[in-house]
Amino acid sequence: MRPQDVIRKKRDGEHLSRDEIAFFIEGVTQGTIADYQTSALLMAIYLNGMDDAEQEILTQAMLHSGNTLDFSGIAKPKADKHSTGGVGDKTSLLIAPMVAACGVCVPMISGRGLGHTGGTLDKLESIPGYRVDLSATEFERVLQTVGYAMSGQTAELAPADKKMYALRDATSTVEAIPLIVASIISKKGAAGLDAMVIDVKVGSGAFMREEDRARALAHALVRTGNSCGIRTRALLTDMNQPLGHAVGNSLEVKECIELLRGEGDEGARPVLDLSLELSAHMLVLSHVDDSLDAARAQLRKMVSSGAAMECFRKNVEAQGGDPRVCDEPENILPLVKESFKVESPRSGFITKVNTAEIGHAIAAIGGGRVRIDDTIDPSVGFMAEARIGDQVGADMLLGTVYGRDESKAREAVQRIQSAYEIGDQPPTELPHLIREVINE
Repeated sequence: MRPQDVIRKKRDGEHLSRDEIAFFIEGVTQGTIADYQTSALLMAIYLNGMDDAEQEILTQAMLHSGNTLDFSGIAKPKADKHSTGGVGDKTSLLIAPMVAACGVCVPMISGRGLGHTGGTLDKLESIPGYRVDLSATEFERVLQTVGYAMSGQTAELAPADKKMYALRDATSTVEAIPLIVASIISKKGAAGLDAMVIDVKVGSGAFMREEDRARALAHALVRTGNSCGIRTRALLTDMNQPLGHAVGNSLEVKECIELLRGEGDEGARPVLDLSLELSAHMLVLSHVDDSLDAARAQLRKMVSSGAAMECFRKNVEAQGGDPRVCDEPENILPLVKESFKVESPRSGFITKVNTAEIGHAIAAIGGGRVRIDDTIDPSVGFMAEARIGDQVGADMLLGTVYGRDESKAREAVQRIQSAYEIGDQPPTELPHLIREVINE
């Protein structure tokens, strides 16, 4: 079998067999297939797609391209959540301790931010000392003692995905649904999950802005996850404005700690509401609760009793972080004191927000990365104060930028101000946080 024959078949829109896909993925993993040949196949898949059978075979081949984690020694159901990413999307920091407090083992393999979206690992690393580079042994130890662990993808887990992801970014094939599905499910499957909930974002700050494309991705993820033996469900959720107030690593961690402590105002409420809903689906899929209502009630109890906060504290300590962050986040987290107001240019109603532009503006002052090897400044960020549908007056506060470099911060202020569209009339419809639940 030759790589060029596999490339030609997919270039011509033909179906690839199990043997052909397995041969190619093994070659990618072993380095016997050149990057330019892998790039050619990625483009052929981008242009011609894959059917359900091919997508399942590709995912399985990538999943088994390296080691898989075995947590059979932990006598609890194993579940995780994945998000396609957004601006201010910090739900993992709430979901993991809430679900773990309910008796589910949560082995969370997370990623870093790139472009306008934030990454869970970057947020966690804003906690002094917190380690996200756990070995498999350390990962299991934290799971055993705390109930959840959060770490990055190691070189041994789905190595084919790691190589192909870098090439997808370089060849503009990131948006191909079969490749997205295989990448996500292969990493999650390698973590030995029983159940998984996927948060597929839709809107101006989402990876998939169009609802039809996001829905197609959600269905593909659910079908493929189920085919790999992981009970899988997807929720289409809104990303037409930042989720909650905070955008930026330390600010987002602080917001999550306040919510776990039962604090946080109405503007932060969507973060908790979405986290509770995603967590409830995880509990039902894990057979911990029979209904979503029962699951929601149990989760709210874990927050109000302080059990979720205590679980978060134990995890911070177990992964090398400073547990004092749970009591005084404003003193422990790196936070910038210099602030710059973003004011409304006119009176009216907020009708739209270019959410991706807010993410890019904060990335430009150090809060994100353009390339994966860029260094992040965890202290900078943006606190949003106005939401779609709000009535604002001229010079009313839309939010606040926090940054070290005044000239860069003022440029971010201008970009974010321009991202808010102010109209004379209120919008005809407000965004729905959860648009749809997809089970197949």
